[in-house]
Amino acid sequence: MKYSVIIPVYNRPDEADELLESLTNQTYRNFEVLVVEDGSQIPCKEVVDKYVGVLDVHYFVKPNSGPGQTRNYGAARSTGDYLIILDSDCVLPPGYLQAVEDELKRQPADAFGGPDMAHDSFTDVQKAINYAMTSFFTTGGIRGGKKKMDKFYPRSFNMGVRRTVYEALGGFSKMRFGEDIDFSIRIFKGGYACRLFPEAWVWHKRRTDIKKFFRQVHNFGIARINLYKKYPESLKLVHLLPMVFTVGVVILLLLALVGWIGATWIFQMEHHYLYAPDFPELAHYRSLFRGLSWWPLLPLLLFSLIILVDATRQNRSLKIGLLAVVASFVQLTGYGSGFLRSWWKRCVCGKDEFTAFEKTFYK
Repeated sequence: MKYSVIIPVYNRPDEADELLESLTNQTYRNFEVLVVEDGSQIPCKEVVDKYVGVLDVHYFVKPNSGPGQTRNYGAARSTGDYLIILDSDCVLPPGYLQAVEDELKRQPADAFGGPDMAHDSFTDVQKAINYAMTSFFTTGGIRGGKKKMDKFYPRSFNMGVRRTVYEALGGFSKMRFGEDIDFSIRIFKGGYACRLFPEAWVWHKRRTDIKKFFRQVHNFGIARINLYKKYPESLKLVHLLPMVFTVGVVILLLLALVGWIGATWIFQMEHHYLYAPDFPELAHYRSLFRGLSWWPLLPLLLFSLIILVDATRQNRSLKIGLLAVVASFVQLTGYGSGFLRSWWKRCVCGKDEFTAFEKTFYK
């Protein structure tokens, strides 16, 4: 067996159905599929049973322990030379596995991954979220791009690794946040060859609403500090940008609020004092506070306009463009707030990753 496709699932039978359906359409056929139910309350066994005989599919159930350990569970029961790790909210184009095969024949690799994009069937919110996660103006295009300026670190939504390398590294660690980047870092530290496969892309649904998306990117920000504590050299300037953006947004909004409150106070002073002309300094403060009430908003409006125009152009939809503005602010401030929260708890308060965040994020 050449490839083992490992899919951890938690309460997402509908997504598993779509992913399995897309696997039936693969032009390359030498693969098995392992679906591992991670203690779900809504199992997908009936969904998997539909594909028995159509796919070489195997279904397992285990107690809830999170995606990393669930992937390890599937890997231990697989037979392929290469393990392909997919999130259940992905859908594959028919040529996905053939693209992987072609790249490995062209140049061998110990580990690899591919980009992601939005499918035409995705909701407008999902398309807006996809834009926020792949745009140059939000993430620098590090998730959606087909070229990389730095090392490529595969993410678990679309990751492949040679079995012998997976076993040598011990699979995914027990980190609660950022376990996939931790695995990619260990791949490089082990001296293994890791490449981006530009044509091995997937349609990635991500989260279905803005609230769930915020929680997801907030956890990403937490993960970055966890990775920093384990690998200090892994923290790059680009990882600080969402935090800087978040702090900047808060400062600008506070300045605008101070301006609005000050302008309102001056207005009341001018209209309640019979001898307002006797206080000429009020005119100066009125001008100052009025300016302060709107000029801090200009950078935010400019950023919003850039996102609106670019997302509208890419998706050919003004509605998606407007939603992308919201999603972009959520993506940056969600990540930035998670980063700051984790920095405070782990770097300032000195807590470890388990006591700092006791709630299990994958539930």
